[in-house]
Amino acid sequence: MQFKERLLITAALCLPAALFSQSTYFSPASKHSHFIDRMEILQGKVVDQNFSTNKPYNRKFAGDLALVFDSLTKAGTIKLSKQDAYNLNSFYANNSEWYNGDESAFQSKKPFLKSLYTNKANFFEHKDKDFFIAINPVLNFQLMAANNDIKNLFINSRGVTIRARIANKIGAYFNLWDNQERGPAFVRNWVSTYNAVPGANFYKSFKTTGVDYFQGSGGITFPVTKFIDVQLAYDKNFIGNGYRSLFLSDFGGNYYFLKLNTKIWKFNYQNIFAELNPKFTKTGDYLLPKKYAAFHHLSININKWLNIGVFESVVFGRKDYIELSYLNPLIFYRLIEGNIGSPDKIHEGLDFKANVAKKLQFYGQLLIDEFNFQKIRKDWTWWGNKFGYQLGAKYINAFNVPNLDLQAEVNVVRPFTYSHYSDSAQYNFPIANNTHYNQPLAHPLGANFREFIGIATWQPITRLLLTGKIIFAQQGLDSSATSRNFGSNIFRPYDDRIGDYGYKIGSGLKANLLNASFAASYEVKENVFFDFSVLIRNFDAPKPLISKNTTVVSAGVRVNLVRRDYDF
Repeated sequence: MQFKERLLITAALCLPAALFSQSTYFSPASKHSHFIDRMEILQGKVVDQNFSTNKPYNRKFAGDLALVFDSLTKAGTIKLSKQDAYNLNSFYANNSEWYNGDESAFQSKKPFLKSLYTNKANFFEHKDKDFFIAINPVLNFQLMAANNDIKNLFINSRGVTIRARIANKIGAYFNLWDNQERGPAFVRNWVSTYNAVPGANFYKSFKTTGVDYFQGSGGITFPVTKFIDVQLAYDKNFIGNGYRSLFLSDFGGNYYFLKLNTKIWKFNYQNIFAELNPKFTKTGDYLLPKKYAAFHHLSININKWLNIGVFESVVFGRKDYIELSYLNPLIFYRLIEGNIGSPDKIHEGLDFKANVAKKLQFYGQLLIDEFNFQKIRKDWTWWGNKFGYQLGAKYINAFNVPNLDLQAEVNVVRPFTYSHYSDSAQYNFPIANNTHYNQPLAHPLGANFREFIGIATWQPITRLLLTGKIIFAQQGLDSSATSRNFGSNIFRPYDDRIGDYGYKIGSGLKANLLNASFAASYEVKENVFFDFSVLIRNFDAPKPLISKNTTVVSAGVRVNLVRRDYDF
């Protein structure tokens, strides 16, 4: 039986228990995500809802946070800037199904054709006690120019997004847009090297140098008890509090998954069971092989300001069946792995988040791929010493400047982390590496790197958002896909390495990457933006790798869609 059929049967069995109100989700890249961060940090504590580490955000939980934040501002506990007041009103308008207050602030005085844009945030909206639906068009048209590159670089996206709530029991959403894109040379090189468009799945060539692809997502959500929610969807997920995630990120394409989220007392426990595609060569239309993954994340609010979480995942593949043992949401996978004699790709991890002084948030992750104390004590450069860590901080209203927010983050991942051995008995390539549709499931750089990220976000007036970002990374690379394996390319099997010792971060051809960008977005109407950005990307590496300096200037308009960033 196919994995999707199993998920549908599970959903059907659970539907009769749907007795409690249920929510849809919004993207981690949504314009409201940063505001949710601010609302939490300004309270000086981790939120009681304990949801913000797991993304996409649950609209209801985020709405509950906004109501608490609103009540604190009215009580004088928190002082709102004009920008925050604007953002709060915008948040309510875009999540009106969970707002029961006075809606006059975001209702249109003269709706278009009397029934369109009655709510300034939604093209069409209907809301009553039993049914809610919002329908919006999607548009993104950006023109780009890059030095030493071909002309006519652009992004052209059109589509629709729909979300609904039925009888306060079922949430549903559907997003679909068509894209034609001709990105800068380094993006086109990524596509040709990995047979993948960053953030997307299936694609076709468009006028030789461009790509044409659909981006679609959708799903249904419903509760099975007061404390357990279920989501059946084709989408992506993100676990963490940073700009990057070492556990599970939304950098790659969508996938089918069943998600269980259990929230009780100070605990939040999330289980994701996913169907993925392993590495493949794009040679035409054919049925791609399958692999599967399960991700578990348990977090607890230790006190008012500290949240700690534990993470575990397994990626595995079988030609003719799914390993049912891994669908157990409670037992540690290392124990299951030993019991069934199947050494799949297991990851374990820890994470934390601390909100301090109503201005600061500290966060981090520790990912363990493999750990052997005896061998590491003998020689730290042992190839199997596979782990990664993240440390970061956010500083809001920096230096007492309203709505100037800073973020600094460090990500370090040792060689061969996320990679796996070649499964020659079944596929003749690594089936259980941490990838999906030729893209990493976690960090876009793969492994064997140090990365430093600095982000400044400033909203000087209500409708203008300025963002500056600097990413600097050092990585040890292979000279080619068939040369000596230094552990950065997670698509290569780790059993083709030469020797077991001598692997440090940066081993191989040491490359330096600088990605610096500035973006200005002006919201002329609710969810309608004029964008301008400049990207400077310098890639410096020894021969036979090719160094490349790129400057990209872009401008355009977008409606109900997030910016397309090239941050790798």
